[in-house]
Amino acid sequence: MFKKKPTIKALAPLRSSDRRRIADQIIADYGIEVPAKEPTNQPKTGQESATIGVGVVRDALLPDNSQSARFTTTAGRDLKQISGTLYVGRHSGEPQRVLWIRLDERLIPTVYTLWVNPGLVPLLHTPDVVLQKLRGGADLMTPGLARGPPFPPKATRGSIVAIASLERPSVPVVVGVCEIDVASLQEVRGVKGHAVRGEHWDGDEIWAWSQAGGGGGKAPDKIQGWDTDSAIDGLEKRLTDVIVKDSDDAQNEGGVPIPPTAAQKGKENDRNDAAEGEDAEPYDRVDIEERELSTKEIDDIFWHALLYGLHHHRKTNASDPHHGLDFPVNQSALISNMVLPFLPITTPSQAATLNIKKTSWKNAKKFIKAFDKARLLKSKDRDGGECVVIDVDFDDPAITDFVPYKLPRKENSSAESGGGGGGKAITAGISPSDSSIGQKLNMIDLYKPKEQLAPVFAASGESNHALYLPTELRPIMQSYIEAEKLISDTNKRLVNLNPILANAVFDGSTPLDREVLAKGSVPRDALIDRILKSCSPYYVILRNDESRGSVKAKAGHAPKIAVTLETRSGNKTVTKLSGMEAFYIHPQLLAEELQKACASSTSVNQLAGSSPKKPVMEVMVQGPQKDAIFKALERRGVNRQWVEVNDKTKKKKK
Repeated sequence: MFKKKPTIKALAPLRSSDRRRIADQIIADYGIEVPAKEPTNQPKTGQESATIGVGVVRDALLPDNSQSARFTTTAGRDLKQISGTLYVGRHSGEPQRVLWIRLDERLIPTVYTLWVNPGLVPLLHTPDVVLQKLRGGADLMTPGLARGPPFPPKATRGSIVAIASLERPSVPVVVGVCEIDVASLQEVRGVKGHAVRGEHWDGDEIWAWSQAGGGGGKAPDKIQGWDTDSAIDGLEKRLTDVIVKDSDDAQNEGGVPIPPTAAQKGKENDRNDAAEGEDAEPYDRVDIEERELSTKEIDDIFWHALLYGLHHHRKTNASDPHHGLDFPVNQSALISNMVLPFLPITTPSQAATLNIKKTSWKNAKKFIKAFDKARLLKSKDRDGGECVVIDVDFDDPAITDFVPYKLPRKENSSAESGGGGGGKAITAGISPSDSSIGQKLNMIDLYKPKEQLAPVFAASGESNHALYLPTELRPIMQSYIEAEKLISDTNKRLVNLNPILANAVFDGSTPLDREVLAKGSVPRDALIDRILKSCSPYYVILRNDESRGSVKAKAGHAPKIAVTLETRSGNKTVTKLSGMEAFYIHPQLLAEELQKACASSTSVNQLAGSSPKKPVMEVMVQGPQKDAIFKALERRGVNRQWVEVNDKTKKKKK
């Protein structure tokens, strides 16, 4: 089904309630037994034990960092259009992959899910030569079944099954649907017909999908639990081991500090009394369900985050009259530097929940106005509707007497810290897998002479089929001019035209050409500039330590990243950028960083008019975010001269 690349829309975070509901559907559909937690020294009720068990099973099937996206593709000989939903997540120590495919309300696991969940579906086998055909999109015929009968009892008609080769029998590489009741087969030799319809395999476009563009993951050589002796209870045994390990870790290390809201303060002391303030230890994980926060609780978290940010600046910049702030401060800078680093975000689900849009204020402007109304700061509106902060009352008791709360410690000691441990590298959404951050780029313009200039280059022993820098073309032309003795006797700056230069450079199509041909001479600098314009342009973009000879030059003028500001729905401004792929920047990863840095929603879609075979993606950010985009691009080695800005929000002069 996914032999051809599907059209996948932008990823969206999966809410905790939706993740639990989907995981519960998987548990029910595949008949997974939830193992009970083994007894410990502390008595637990049956309900508590079942809750912990279900939580671990859910994480094993659909991790809590999961996202979803709609997709469309075509299948079958009639190229019928099919649409569905992809669920993307990251298991421990693994990159982000597509884990589940929803088609017609049915959830189908990918090979990445099967590799970490042995025994999830019945496992069938076939010779490697047949498996190669399946990887090309063919169905498994009944005579191709091996290692049976008997076959797994759950391999009935319509059930999801996995297929492995006889050479690596414990590694499923194809996922399909039984077309017949395979479990009841008594013989396969001489039996005709389709046994399994292939839906997905390692090597298709779903397997190859990667947010960072690195391609698919290599299948393991062997997977414990998928062999025929232990496949029946492989998943249940693995989940039981995980529960026991998590239970031991929880007893040794304690729980997770909860953000200091009014509804949660009573629970905080019961979970972690290890540290407080800016030196808090990183949060440990507990296997309990995360409940959804109310709007009032999210409001409290954002309010305390800004108070924390102002308190931190007052404390760390005590000698500065403005305590480290350079007024006026625009609303996006205030959110990204004074609020986001001080949000107590510990999980991806919390990162999705703690969004300014889920507060009662709905946007940064109203949030700032609420602080202005409380007389904690002063703000004013600028043209275009943007709100800026012009002063802060750092002597207000709400700021001076603020008590810092626990924040997750930054992952990397070199990460830029945003106050109490919540570093900008985390809250700004910078993905550790984004290889474009910190890269060094060098753009080189090259020129290929046209055929009419072949005698000119031959006189200098050079080829007119090679690519040259402008500085390399000048000495070649100088050598030809001196060899042919074309320098004017009366004026050394003039070059007399011979038939070769006249025909190759000046074709007489413009009045200036006709004037030069009539005079028979031209200034030397003007001649060289005209030769450059007559050459075919090429370019290369070198990354890090790449050399000019190691990268194939591309025809045409060097590209630029297009940044467009335009007004939508009356007075709402959006910022769009495209063309970043040529600079080794992944659009989705850039969009995720901008979403956090700008405290605004983002989307990634195919640029209108771009080729479906080689699509150009467009990132759209809500609000006038030109400065934030420039900063993100500069971190990726993009020179400002390579960016073209088109501000459509400015009124044209009459």
